[in-house]
Amino acid sequence: MSHSAADQIVDMRRLGMRFGTERTRKLLDLLNSPDKKLKIVHVAGTNGKGSVCAYLTAILLAAGKSVGTYTTPEVFSFEEQFAVNGVPLKNCEDYLASVQLIADGMEDKPTAYERQTAAAFLMFAEEGCEYAVIECCMGGLLDTTNAAEDKALAVITSISLEHTEYLGGTLESIARQKAGIIKGCPAVISQCVPEEVRGIFYELGARLADAPSDMCEGEDGTYFTCAGTRYFTKLAGCRQPYNAATAIAAAKVLGIGGDAIAQGVKNAQIFGRLQTIAAGGKRYILDGAHNPESFIPLEELLKGRYSGMRCTLIYGCLSDKDITSALSRLAGCAGQVIAVQPKSYRAMGFDKIISECRRAFGHAEGAADVRAALDMAKGDIVAVCGTFTILKEARDWIEKEQ
Repeated sequence: MSHSAADQIVDMRRLGMRFGTERTRKLLDLLNSPDKKLKIVHVAGTNGKGSVCAYLTAILLAAGKSVGTYTTPEVFSFEEQFAVNGVPLKNCEDYLASVQLIADGMEDKPTAYERQTAAAFLMFAEEGCEYAVIECCMGGLLDTTNAAEDKALAVITSISLEHTEYLGGTLESIARQKAGIIKGCPAVISQCVPEEVRGIFYELGARLADAPSDMCEGEDGTYFTCAGTRYFTKLAGCRQPYNAATAIAAAKVLGIGGDAIAQGVKNAQIFGRLQTIAAGGKRYILDGAHNPESFIPLEELLKGRYSGMRCTLIYGCLSDKDITSALSRLAGCAGQVIAVQPKSYRAMGFDKIISECRRAFGHAEGAADVRAALDMAKGDIVAVCGTFTILKEARDWIEKEQ
């Protein structure tokens, strides 16, 4: 039975990543340089990339622009990585197959991620998009997405320690990797970028986004003020006003009007980041947070709005994550903790996950998979977190409960 091009690319991920932009640039040139037909907004950072991409996409759509959005990794479906005007591209298989044919003929074979990145540019150009909002996978300077040469704007969302074996062990080294996406284009950095490394970006002409203020968070979203204007976002979490403020500053650089910006911030939606679903008398939170800083919004939600409620934490993660620091954020947030091993070749070993959960919480149960863990969950609030790779299984189970 033959695999689709998408299946082939997913299978190739086992071969790992190779850093550098040369193969992707060569592949793009063989595809007639589709990236050069687009106004590219390139987004890098440790956390907040997906949210800023969501805000920028919604803002551009509210301004009447056609926009392609490339974000990784997928949460619920492979196609959602490639959205045109906010909708996953159903015919992405045709473009992936075209890229596979050319990539397989190259002497230096592109990786899975390089192939799907080239396919994203091809899709967006062929589908008639004016803008392409592109999320970096890892770092920036040597990330395959940085093969794009002509950019309308670069955006940096945050800087914290991550992937130190690849990006370096200091905030400065990581910031310099992220700053590598600023290539002859304007740039905006978030207030979430630490002050001690902002100079690296200022030297390249970056401007600092305004800080949000007067934040008022409720069940349906958050009101906040930015540069004298009041905004509302449906996206949950204490960091969302900062992500929105970054997108607002970026949109202003692109010349987008205030009405479209406000409407776009209000319209933005994203899955798998503090996504809440009510079912069977429980409230389920799906959160793909996977590094220590990214757990801050979940920590604040569980210790704030849901404090005093019975909470179950279902946790799994991949082998390259700082599980000790991540779980220390969540210590004290849950009365019941269930460890699971993700169904991924990159998964951390189950024994390691459960032992770290017991170290952080003093107790933890184990489950064979996410479905079994959800069957075991006793809390009124059930948070499934640690990696995007376990969220689809959780959502499918929850939907059957609704």
